[in-house]
Amino acid sequence: MRAPRPYVLMTAAYNEEAHIEKTIQSVLAQTLLPRRWVIVSDGSVDGTDEIVQSFARKHQFINFVRNERSPGRSFGSKVSALRNGSRLLQSVDFEFIGNLDADVSVGSSYFEDLMARFELDPRLGLAAGFVCEKTRDSYESRRTNRVHSVAHAAQLVRRECYEAIGGYAVLQHGGEDWHAQISARMRGWTAKAFPELQILHHRPTGTADNLLRSRFREGRSDYSLGSDPVFEFVKCLQRLPEKPFFMGGITRFAGFTWSYLRRDERPVGPELVIFLRNEQRRRLFSFCDRFGERPNSQGSQ
Repeated sequence: MRAPRPYVLMTAAYNEEAHIEKTIQSVLAQTLLPRRWVIVSDGSVDGTDEIVQSFARKHQFINFVRNERSPGRSFGSKVSALRNGSRLLQSVDFEFIGNLDADVSVGSSYFEDLMARFELDPRLGLAAGFVCEKTRDSYESRRTNRVHSVAHAAQLVRRECYEAIGGYAVLQHGGEDWHAQISARMRGWTAKAFPELQILHHRPTGTADNLLRSRFREGRSDYSLGSDPVFEFVKCLQRLPEKPFFMGGITRFAGFTWSYLRRDERPVGPELVIFLRNEQRRRLFSFCDRFGERPNSQGSQ
């Protein structure tokens, strides 16, 4: 039986005193611990630093880093913090590198189970579970979870794949997880999310900021990565039932349209835009084909 492959984790935390202890405890309970876990406090002004430092003193594999910056949530700063923290991983031997958000928790065998999926598929470059959010007394899978869409919340990346894509990109409007998946697939790797592996998200998306502002930013992020306008329109229609009901999908498309009309400069190359749009158009054609199918109970007409 092959020995478990070593992995390392990175976490960027901004004012996460309400949730980060749950995250740390879930890692400490893993059947296979990471070789090193770098937790970067990205300018936190609450009790996040003290909580992380108290665990770092007790557990040698946890490394605490303080990143100074101006207050406020920033998606670009989050990835910059992860890149700064990754310098502490250079001396560590590992085969997988992962991101773990500071407001989630996972089951005790999550990372061992995830690596078992990599073992089965040598071309699997990036993988995670499904994000689940609390609804009353239970956690339920997000409506937007898809097997082909790998959440950044608790993911692992094969080291060769991570180095091939140049790590996580620093993007003004977020979307580093989507960018990583597109870049990986462009280079022949596969990316997959596994519904049987749950990621419990303790702060529903958007509650840390105004929900409509969050949806508008997501639309701008979609534009920045080159999303096809027709695909974007269909996607936003599908998301009308999400919170805030009806207005969320409209606001996301408004963010996309705003950047489109302004002709905002994209932070990605044309080859990535072409690759993404080709993928999206194939999915649209496949959807149209399925939608056009009708049951044939009386034979051909």
